Formats: sequence, structure tokens, C-alpha cells
Amino acid sequence: MLSINFLPNAVYSPWACIQLTLAAAASALLPIDRIIFEFTETEMMTSTKHVMEIIETYKNIGFKVAIDDFGAGHSGLDMFANFEPDEVKLDMELIRGIAADRRRQAIVRAVARMCDELQTVLIAEGVETHDEANALLDLGVRYQQGYLYGKPLIEQLAELPSWLL
Repeated sequence: MLSINFLPNAVYSPWACIQLTLAAAASALLPIDRIIFEFTETEMMTSTKHVMEIIETYKNIGFKVAIDDFGAGHSGLDMFANFEPDEVKLDMELIRGIAADRRRQAIVRAVARMCDELQTVLIAEGVETHDEANALLDLGVRYQQGYLYGKPLIEQLAELPSWLL
């Protein structure tokens, strides 16, 4: 999957703004259903109607849509209720120290149940320790990303840690 972060307020016309991405995907032979557009809730949405139009257009084309940094921004639950994302990515601040923090555990457990009920993929961002990874698994968060698994690289894939093999 290829995740592309975008700022909805910078998209003046969903169809016009997506043309370069469509051309690049075609050139790279990347199927459109392997592309996920992530919008962050840290940006204040100027128009809910406009954001819904963007998401509807992108989904009709065949892209997936995710809420990035969930739990760190302006209107998380309202955004989740209105935009029907395919994925929700938990902000790393919710993950930090979760193994020893029952408040964070309760919040993540509730979000995991909500995502399960709404058939939305839940991903924890910023996982850095085995304790965090295990706590998240116990809370029902199967998908995780972070330095524990590999650091970002340019034009190459990270080697899997030996404990994952």
C-alpha cells in the first residue's frame, strides 16, 4: 500500500487535483486500490461539505481514505462519524507508554471496539517498544507501525527485525 498525506483545505477541486497522482500511478503500474489518502485531524476543516466531496470523489475513483493522527486534533469522533474512512491511524501520543497507562488503554480499547463494529481498519502509529506492541495487541490493535518495526527509508525497503521472522 502507498499512503499519501494530504491537506483537504488545499484541494480546490478533487477531480482536478488528483490527475497527477493518477498519471504517476499509471506510470508506476501501481493499482489505484493500493493507494490510501490520509487526512489529518490536526488541520481545522474549513468546510465539512468540501471534505466529504473530496472523500467521495477519491473513493469513487477507487482510492482508500484514512484519518491520520486520530486522537490528536480538532474533531476526531465527529470526523470519524461524518467521513466513513477505510482506516483510522491512532496518533503516537496515545501509544506512548500505553503498557502502563490504564487511561490510554481504556481509550484505545474503546476505539478498537468502535472500529471493529464499523469495519474500519485500526492502525497504531509510533510503536517503539515491545511493551507498547504487546499492550496494543492485547487491546485488539493488530496493525502497528513505528520504529520498533523499521525506520523510514528513501527508495528502499527496511529489513524486517529478526524477532518478526
